[in-house]
Amino acid sequence: MTIRFDPQRLLEWPVPEATQVLTRRDVALYALSVGFGRDPLDATQLRYVDPWSPDLIPLPSMALAMGYPGFWLGDPALGLDAKRILHVGQSIDILAPLPVEGQVTGRTRVTALVDRGADKGALLFSQRDVSDAHGRPFARLSQTHMLRGIGGFDSFGPQPQAPRRAEPSAACAVIDIPTRPEQALLYRLNGDSNPIHSDPVIAASAGFRAPILHGMCSFALLTKGLVGVLCEDKPERLQTLSMRFTGIVYPGETLRAHVFRDGSFRASIVERNATVIDFGSTTLASSQEKAPLPSHAF
Repeated sequence: MTIRFDPQRLLEWPVPEATQVLTRRDVALYALSVGFGRDPLDATQLRYVDPWSPDLIPLPSMALAMGYPGFWLGDPALGLDAKRILHVGQSIDILAPLPVEGQVTGRTRVTALVDRGADKGALLFSQRDVSDAHGRPFARLSQTHMLRGIGGFDSFGPQPQAPRRAEPSAACAVIDIPTRPEQALLYRLNGDSNPIHSDPVIAASAGFRAPILHGMCSFALLTKGLVGVLCEDKPERLQTLSMRFTGIVYPGETLRAHVFRDGSFRASIVERNATVIDFGSTTLASSQEKAPLPSHAF
């Protein structure tokens, strides 16, 4: 029996609380899945990928993979077409240092559902708070999903403020970030099992020429690059990071990020000259202000 989509049911949906026993191997796997360790002579990356290192640290974006409830929007009881759901926006707010092991819990709730019209679909906004074994929150994550193929109902909840576009001036840093052909297969080992990222038949049925890269993987790749440029390779300085996914990334393509003096950024695909990430912004913990950049290009 086909279940009809009900916006009220989605708004009230009890997203399962996700409790995870985080291990140091999980931290290392995450770093490897987002590109660390490609250069065997770069010993500075061992602190991300060596679970036996006493200096092991997680990339800030790993908060996205902690206490993750899985692809809950794919539950058939919600009446949504999983192939037509796209992750289009993400932000993280680091509240305390991320752990490298121990129990973590993620609690997710729907915060708003915005109708864009019968032919344009809807935007779903949700929030996940991630806490340690003592109940102390260390990250707040805000997600935006595009629900294609539905619309024509009233909006519910307050629509978040529109993000600010990167400043229209010459970039102070340009970062090229290659992705690997198997990048999505590696990243999904962190818990996102949506087959649109792995199964070419399902990807084709959703209108894509191949499985696409996770938005959260693109987020992590940008985090890795921005930590190097903005934070002088000190990830603990990054407090907030936000971006919109405005296009599709296929594994194997190269992301080119243009970063601006106020810490805003956007990214495009080198091979297609297509913008895929926009409205990017960062805040550093040391100043609570937009992250400054050096005056020369990289």
